[in-house]
Amino acid sequence: MSDDHSLTVPRPLVGIIGFGAFGRLMARHLRPHFRLRAYDPAPPVEADADLADVALAPLQDVAACPVVILAMPLSRLEETVRAIGPHLSEGALVLDVGSVKMKAAEIMAAGLPDHAEIIATHPLFGPASAAGGIRGLKIALCPVRGRRSARVAAFLRKGLGLRVVMTTPEAHDAETAMAQGLTHLIAKVLVQMEPLPTRMTTKSFDLLKQAIDMVRNDAPEVFQAIECLNPYSPRIRKRFLDIAATLDQDLGPS
Repeated sequence: MSDDHSLTVPRPLVGIIGFGAFGRLMARHLRPHFRLRAYDPAPPVEADADLADVALAPLQDVAACPVVILAMPLSRLEETVRAIGPHLSEGALVLDVGSVKMKAAEIMAAGLPDHAEIIATHPLFGPASAAGGIRGLKIALCPVRGRRSARVAAFLRKGLGLRVVMTTPEAHDAETAMAQGLTHLIAKVLVQMEPLPTRMTTKSFDLLKQAIDMVRNDAPEVFQAIECLNPYSPRIRKRFLDIAATLDQDLGPS
């Protein structure tokens, strides 16, 4: 005779739309906690053996999951939101993981049905910086609509070991315009100056090269979003370049 204690409660179902490098990174860390479905218009040619239990499914089936994570460039977010809207279950929770939050929050709030809850998130790491694991890394959470942000934050802290930064889309973009915008800008410049020294280098230069390596393989859309779609980035970039130009003048003719 079986008893109630022998019954297992199925793990919650989460859908990931966009199964590129970051979508697969999320899946690796979420799979111990959830059943996962994933959709990508161009799925990876080579399947990851450790993600064999992630069910690849049509868009409408993934969108019907109780929790839906949107993991695509900001340039594709609006069309994706339009496509999934009719398929979302009542009270679904939708999250994005992009680098720019004001525009993403605006797109999701305007395009998703009123019954959907929305949290704009930004994992402040990528596949390169998370190569050694994600415990201790940061993630920004921007509640947009609904009441589940506290529960999501608690899972991220306790379940995944992340450091959660609760913020608003505006405050997020204002800070990351410098923290991300300048990092990616400097990395782009130094990559074009390669080859860089490898023998007689200081510790600070070695750390700088590590920072470059963390972002050098990011998709071009990431750089475009950070520099062009964050409304605070142009002002920060101009200030940086103006200061650099002033320093160049102060140093005199070369």
